[in-house]
Amino acid sequence: MEKKKLVELKNIVKEFNGEPVLRSINLDVHDNEFMTLLGPSGCGKTTTLRIIGGFATPDSGDVFFDGVRINDVPPHKRQVNTVFQKYALFPHLNVYENVAFALRLKKTPEREISMRVAEMLELVNLSGFEKRSVNYLSGGQQQRVAIARALISNPRVLLLDEPLGALDLKLRKEMQTELKALQQRTGITFVYVTHDQEEALTMSDTVVVMNGGIIQQIGTPQDIYNEPLNTFVATFIGESNILPGIMHRDFLAEFAGNNFACVDSGFAPMEPVNVVIRPEDISIVEAQEETINGVVRCVTFKGVHYEIIVEACSVDWIIHSTKAPEVGSVVGMTFTPQDIHIMHRYPDDAPAPLETVRKPEESADNP
Repeated sequence: MEKKKLVELKNIVKEFNGEPVLRSINLDVHDNEFMTLLGPSGCGKTTTLRIIGGFATPDSGDVFFDGVRINDVPPHKRQVNTVFQKYALFPHLNVYENVAFALRLKKTPEREISMRVAEMLELVNLSGFEKRSVNYLSGGQQQRVAIARALISNPRVLLLDEPLGALDLKLRKEMQTELKALQQRTGITFVYVTHDQEEALTMSDTVVVMNGGIIQQIGTPQDIYNEPLNTFVATFIGESNILPGIMHRDFLAEFAGNNFACVDSGFAPMEPVNVVIRPEDISIVEAQEETINGVVRCVTFKGVHYEIIVEACSVDWIIHSTKAPEVGSVVGMTFTPQDIHIMHRYPDDAPAPLETVRKPEESADNP
């Protein structure tokens, strides 16, 4: 079933002190979607979030909410709320009053405030904390208070600007699960900003990869990881072996001195391409005539696997395996046609053309 477009950004351009921050951003956010804006520091993801929230105004381009242009609508009049990285809780107010704050501004009757605060605190697993000072809460508890305060106004979109950044690793992972479950329970659209690739892949329905103020790729976590559209996406989302190659014809690629069957098509005959193979998709076997053979240069224990560097065909291959070969030994490497991912080569690793950024089968017009 086709999801309704809730937020539309059309040709958004933003500069700070003459430096471009967003370069003609086009993005659709759908109802009941968990969308994550992912990219390195300075890529424009937080600026995009602020423009949706009304905290920044685009230099050109339009913002639409439910089909209505909202460029000039102030933040407090948008059906959007924001959870900031530092939570911005009121230190002189207890948990109850922090959550109730927006309703008090609207002069909501006390009886309704009490009922709504209780609902929100139950939703974020903080029932019984009403009288607790926010200064004596853990980081995870403070984050839950900030979310409850943002949700109590019944926004249609919740913007979250790296809200887990201050938490330790264990708590971050717990809160990732809780946030995803919260979004599914409430049905509210979440737009989430992070530079953490694992966080984006774990939580999102849709991932928007950004770099240099440009959207590089939009897709499901599986598509972003398994079918990167350019070298930036392939290297930013996990580790990759990226090799130059030639697409002889559909389903046949040449790289590492050999021809390999693959599952990709739509390339010009003899088109130069980049070939991506993920480290976990390579199997180490005994060196044979029909395998790619190389010398093991380094073995590093990573906890759940070993990271192995094999020098072969003048390239250092990264391999993840639960078995560790000896350094200096000669090994063979194998992979299947499904493990080979072919990318067009774009000049200076520019983003993919706009018509291919969101795959046709994933667009709103082609559910």
